[in-house]
Amino acid sequence: MAMEPDSEDFELTRAPGATELFRVFRHRNYRLFFVGQLVSLMGTWMQSVAQGWLVYTLTHSPLLLGLTSFCGQVPVFFVSPFGGTISDRVDRRRMLIVTQSLSMLQAAILAVLTLTHEVRVWHVLVLALSMGLINAFDVPTRQAFTMEMVGRADLRNAIALNSIMFNLARIFGPTAAGFLIAAAGEGVCFALNAFSYGAVLAGLLMMNVVQRTRPIAEHPLRELKAGFVYGWSMRPIRVALLLVVVSSCFGASYLALMPAFARDVLHQGSEGLGFLMASVGAGALCGAYALSRLADRRLTITPIAAAGSFGVCLIAFAHSHALVLSMLLLLPTAFSLMLLGGSTNTIIQLLSEDRMRGRIVALYAMAFMGMMPWGALILGTLASRWGVGNAVTIGGALVVLSAGYALRVSGIGG
Repeated sequence: MAMEPDSEDFELTRAPGATELFRVFRHRNYRLFFVGQLVSLMGTWMQSVAQGWLVYTLTHSPLLLGLTSFCGQVPVFFVSPFGGTISDRVDRRRMLIVTQSLSMLQAAILAVLTLTHEVRVWHVLVLALSMGLINAFDVPTRQAFTMEMVGRADLRNAIALNSIMFNLARIFGPTAAGFLIAAAGEGVCFALNAFSYGAVLAGLLMMNVVQRTRPIAEHPLRELKAGFVYGWSMRPIRVALLLVVVSSCFGASYLALMPAFARDVLHQGSEGLGFLMASVGAGALCGAYALSRLADRRLTITPIAAAGSFGVCLIAFAHSHALVLSMLLLLPTAFSLMLLGGSTNTIIQLLSEDRMRGRIVALYAMAFMGMMPWGALILGTLASRWGVGNAVTIGGALVVLSAGYALRVSGIGG
């Protein structure tokens, strides 16, 4: 059925029940994907925590902490639209095998440099930049590949389970990293991450994927432009992506400053950092489950409500000076950000035509992951001058303002 570009009356699959959510595991390819990704993501979160701790240990600079995050994610902002365009034209499984293999190599190099005590800050920055380039192709391809594994009927279930998987890894990975850093150093975390990619590569190689019909290729720049025009033409996508842009840039970048919060504000070591990141994962995990239970009629308003809640909770977290209180405040903070990102991902994947899915998902990656580095750089600069808490407070206030603006222009409630 044809859709008007500005229509908000789009067809959605029914919100899955507690048991229906797991029916997606009837797809063998998705089972292989889920197990491999869960193992790999735990390693990824271990590396993320260890990398930030390593940089802050070497430099004690919030600015360089923000710069590291900037280097690791800014390629997604510039390159992911091209990655999404390519993913619409090639075999996505084969492309994922390439990107995951390159990610394994990146982690192995960082592990060797750290374990041999040869690592320098510029090494970390260069390797973070290379990881960002890989992710610019990997993320839109992996997200769009979900449809090929499960089909449209189970797409919403799979999106919810992907979020649950991501945040399960976020709970256990950082916690393990905190203790491993204290016991054996950052290099062990990088090495375990390199090994973890073997699980996802094995799963990809074992899959049996039906070859999809590929559209007739046009000029790459023409296809790229068509993706931007298509995404902008639909108001639900446009409003949700606007919120993701602001929330990622000025809100979600607080994650890059977490080592500074742990050490300078809360006076904790790497174990405390692990507990903080685990709280983020627990809150986001609850948000992922809430997404799976969300009624269809509330899906369009959810990004707006979630953004407003995220901004308020972020301001409260910025003013905490006790570890336990900070951990408790991170639960609703992460819950709200997860609900914002997950509902936006659901909206754009269900609205997008198959031929455009890779490019539209790339816009989401550009808005979510691609804006974080700019925010990390901005908040890192503000934190160096006015303190970490004040920088995050400013970011939270901007997120709240964006939610109010989105409510005004969305047309919801007249």
